[in-house]
Amino acid sequence: MADPRIEREFVRVALSLAARPEVDRLIYVSDVPLALSDLRGRPIKRKLVYAVTTEGLAQQLAARKYAAVVIPPYGYSRVEKVRVALVASQSEGLVKEGDTVLALAGRDRALDTLVRIHMGAEDDEDKVRVDALDLPEEFSSQVVEQVIYVAMEIGAQGYEGHPVGTIFVIGASTSVMESSRQITLNPFQGMSEAERNVMDPTIREALKTFAVLDGAFVIREDGVVLAAGRYLQAGSDKVRLPMGLGSRHRSAAAMTAATRSVAVTVSQTTGTVRVFKEGEIVLELRQPARRV
Repeated sequence: MADPRIEREFVRVALSLAARPEVDRLIYVSDVPLALSDLRGRPIKRKLVYAVTTEGLAQQLAARKYAAVVIPPYGYSRVEKVRVALVASQSEGLVKEGDTVLALAGRDRALDTLVRIHMGAEDDEDKVRVDALDLPEEFSSQVVEQVIYVAMEIGAQGYEGHPVGTIFVIGASTSVMESSRQITLNPFQGMSEAERNVMDPTIREALKTFAVLDGAFVIREDGVVLAAGRYLQAGSDKVRLPMGLGSRHRSAAAMTAATRSVAVTVSQTTGTVRVFKEGEIVLELRQPARRV
């Protein structure tokens, strides 16, 4: 959508649709905030959620009393951007089951895509299925969100220019540890729990570094990293996965089928991030172009 006049008209139509009473939220996926003239006369400020790629911009918007979430700055497709924005919005309690959401997104600075999502509805494969995460109440949604973001960074960047694949298993940590074994040195052993929580940016950087190790990470529901380099031993005979997915994804699916855990995988081949729950893929974020 190269013509600015066409884009302005597209945004105007999207805002008019968002103002309708049956719409609960408008997620605006862009680092270019709406002009005040776009919002004037439309009672949608309380519905509006900005999804931006920098913490500084999110803070500026929050200071102006707008809801804002931060998403990774990678060049995902429009639908992928919407999915990540929905995960972040759910994590912050801005979107809930039963809501009707409009999401406005595009490429670079051009907005050209409007997606309507009814949270909790049965969706086809081609629709956005973020609500399928439906985390058990003992989970911290912020922890899962941060792990997904780390996985996206690993998928996009790899490690020192080389593609990397890995598994993060979150929750049901006692059962997961009993159903796995250590195959390499655990770099988190001996650290206090306060020093190894994924909510700490330093630990998230460490996760990206240690993703080169064989095996999986095991993370407690509250974000404490228990181990890296674990071989998952849950039986995978009953797991059914799409063609082309290998042992890493099968192990992740099997562990989530056998326990109340959630697993996040990064494909070494493509950088695609997948989230598994109860043995099935519930979220898939494809990498359009790797930076490795």
